[in-house]
Amino acid sequence: MNLLGQPAHVGRHCGSHEYDVTPEVVAFYADALDDRHPLQADFAPPLLHHSECYTVLGEWYLKNLFGNLHARQDWELFALIRIGSRVRTRSTIVERYAKRGRDYVVNETDLMDAADGRLLVRGRTHQSFLPPEKEKGDGFVVDESTAKKKEPRAPFPTATGEDLEPVVKTVDARRCWMFSGPGRNYHTDAEEARKLGFPNIVVQGMMSTCFVSEVMQRRFGMGWLEGGKLSVKLTNVLWVDERVTAHARERERHAEGTRTRVHCDVWIDKDDGTRILLGDASGLE
Repeated sequence: MNLLGQPAHVGRHCGSHEYDVTPEVVAFYADALDDRHPLQADFAPPLLHHSECYTVLGEWYLKNLFGNLHARQDWELFALIRIGSRVRTRSTIVERYAKRGRDYVVNETDLMDAADGRLLVRGRTHQSFLPPEKEKGDGFVVDESTAKKKEPRAPFPTATGEDLEPVVKTVDARRCWMFSGPGRNYHTDAEEARKLGFPNIVVQGMMSTCFVSEVMQRRFGMGWLEGGKLSVKLTNVLWVDERVTAHARERERHAEGTRTRVHCDVWIDKDDGTRILLGDASGLE
């Protein structure tokens, strides 16, 4: 049954699936992101199921797909995803709002251990849509010139602590296909991108959050996999074949039980200085 275009209301259940966490699935992620860590011998990357919310678009996407964009992403990491385990997902609409001429729908997707029901990872995805009266017309919704005409933002980062080791990535077509495929869509195919108002392949916003997760896992290890938090705004479009650097800088530390939570400013810049992501993340020591 095609539910695309039906009202997306707060509280709507958008689907549930089960997956086996196999070594092959983890290896595919590592190859797609070029993200390899010693902990992956036993545990999956925490954002292994980064795009689960997008497997049920018809349940929560609004009717007008032209010009839709991923605007914000929150992640909370509660427990380890063990290789060899089975996980279950649950997707729910938890918020709707309007801002700066766009409509937003927030999808909360929980990842749980299928055996005992423990909550492993929670993600909140803020997707923005143009109102119906702004449906497809001539020209692009966003292109490389208009993407740079953003309103000035407050200075960022403001953190003054230690810089974490950055990661540098070039997002080519192969990486886009591995991350957002195998089907043709505006994250994998230029023609499909033009249909939705973009001149070229738009790199999926979830990929940028995975780059930040890699920075944090390198620094905090298990303290990221069990207790990590990330909240970021996606501030500009990343196009295929562009190179970016993901940064983090320590801002402050707070006691959390017997451990210490280290809060960081995080951001990602293109080589030309265009900022595509900013926000905060924290891990445990």
